[in-house]
Amino acid sequence: MTERVVVDPITRIEGHLRIEAQMDGTRIAQAFSSGTSVRGIEIILKGRDPRDAWAFAQRICGVCTLVHGMASIRAVEDALGYAIPPNAQLIRNLMIGAQYIHDHVMHFYHLHALDWVDVVSALDADPVATSALAQSISRHPLSSPGYFSDMQAKLKGFVESGQIGIFRNGYWGHPGYRLPPEANLMAVTHYFEALEWQREVAKLHTIFGGKNPHPNFIVGGVPSPIDLNSDSAINAEKLNRVADLIDKMQRFVEDVYLPDTLAIAGFYKDWATRGEGLGNFLTYGDFPAGGLTDPSANLVPAGVILNRDLTTIHPVDLNADDQIEEFVAHSWYAYEGGKDAGRHPYAGETALAYTGPEPPFTQLDTDGGYSWIKAPRWRGHAVEVGPLARVLMMYASGQEQTKALVDGTLRTLDLPVDALYSTLGRVAARTLETKIIADAMGGWFDALMANIRAGDTATFNTTKWDPSTWPREARGVGFMEAPRGGLGHWIVIRDGKIDNYQAVVPSTWNAGPRDPAGQPGAYEAALADNHVLQDPDQPLEILRTIHSFDPCLACAVHVMDPDGGERLTLTVT
Repeated sequence: MTERVVVDPITRIEGHLRIEAQMDGTRIAQAFSSGTSVRGIEIILKGRDPRDAWAFAQRICGVCTLVHGMASIRAVEDALGYAIPPNAQLIRNLMIGAQYIHDHVMHFYHLHALDWVDVVSALDADPVATSALAQSISRHPLSSPGYFSDMQAKLKGFVESGQIGIFRNGYWGHPGYRLPPEANLMAVTHYFEALEWQREVAKLHTIFGGKNPHPNFIVGGVPSPIDLNSDSAINAEKLNRVADLIDKMQRFVEDVYLPDTLAIAGFYKDWATRGEGLGNFLTYGDFPAGGLTDPSANLVPAGVILNRDLTTIHPVDLNADDQIEEFVAHSWYAYEGGKDAGRHPYAGETALAYTGPEPPFTQLDTDGGYSWIKAPRWRGHAVEVGPLARVLMMYASGQEQTKALVDGTLRTLDLPVDALYSTLGRVAARTLETKIIADAMGGWFDALMANIRAGDTATFNTTKWDPSTWPREARGVGFMEAPRGGLGHWIVIRDGKIDNYQAVVPSTWNAGPRDPAGQPGAYEAALADNHVLQDPDQPLEILRTIHSFDPCLACAVHVMDPDGGERLTLTVT
């Protein structure tokens, strides 16, 4: 039997993720992605007041701490034809933008960089040479030899104490690591800096939403009254704090995150030729400068790119019956009328039908159901969502900043445009869109301040807050571009209560299983794209590509042989 290398669990937003790679010698022939936990929020929401849905839906994820709440209130507003004030839209943009920047930086340094950075090698670095390297690529003020020497001593203390948390039991010394010790020390130092940085920038959510994680929202606007002279509202002091936080975000992205990405990518340019898979990309669009009713004003355009064709952007209609459908042919769900049928989310079902073996088991039954994730498709196409899809959409749309950043990055790394379609391209796209959004936040804040100075302080629309004014039946879709990709919530309201609710999340698009036609999902296709494992006991290559999509890694990763024996356990704290 052809060997399968099993990595279980790789955890993510909706729960734990299991990857099985079927090997042809040292090469991955095909891969299977299995979501092994049930979300079930849609079932909980039925029968509730739609204005309360966001508080439940937001708990779908504990990492993207606001995106499901945002999609939920937008779904209700769409169903009821509920316009929101311009200030509310600008504040929402600022909160979503802050989520992106916080999330992407945290993912890069604390979850994904360790696939490329050998932490133990940093102990062999020369702090003087590390300082020279850092100053050659960035203006970041924390780059003296003494600073790097102190950080190296701190790291050494962790290693010698044996209490090194996420660094424990990594694949340190794996032949796939290529950075010199000085680059490793620089990256590990910025790992520690990012821990302190993220604690500060998360405060933007507490200013506008009262807390983080899971800030507060409200259908019809934002729960953030503006009164420059009130201690209990958004006042001048709090707005000045927001300006400082935006500046802190922009400086870290510009001086640390972007230079580090380019420096690390230069040692791994062969990863620009593996890990794409599908070649199809979907965005819903977001950051509406002109409001949700004016999609042409979105910073991120909506559309679909098929077969890498950047000359044609296909329009997306989230309400059309023949565009987005979810399939369960290889999922542990059942549809009335058969598992091979597709369902638009308005008519979606969340009926559980687990037929798999009881854990622990050797490997998935990939001929039948093997995942708690459904398989969404756009007009029958499997598509990828996320930072790469967004950057490609902005690039194909001719956005000047995006084109300049992408073309400049490719020139710096001496790579062709085709390099975008890869594991490395996905990593670079995440960094570039962080720069784009950080810059845009300054413009949104300036627009908010201009409105306030002109006397416009409205943040909430009360016209449709009374359920007696609602139609007997209504349906709507709330969509946004979450950090991990296009997110949609579809709601059906009947007699003032939720009759049906379906969320198609980024991990559904990317981590979903095969469909009735046998098309793999984005993770599965990416792993089958030019991957060779140097050491099956340490499948670093699998982690690099799966993490490039940014699943939310936590808990532990187990590597198992075909007989179910554990080879290695990585404990993450």
